[in-house]
Amino acid sequence: MSRLARPTDGRMMGGVCAALARRFGTSATTMRVIFLLSCLLPGPQFLLYIALWILLPSEDKARTAW
Repeated sequence: MSRLARPTDGRMMGGVCAALARRFGTSATTMRVIFLLSCLLPGPQFLLYIALWILLPSEDKARTAW
């Protein structure tokens, strides 16, 4: 599994779904569909997405940090 960081390419909004897709070995489209379907259920999905957007480092910043 790869390190969890928002990629600089292949992102639509914040790159959270693309980062999760790379981490779990699926396509970004599949992860986006899963996220959209989860929005039909009650819960804090949008808050979680925003929190991950803020907390996950961008891929270019993650490379320079170490």
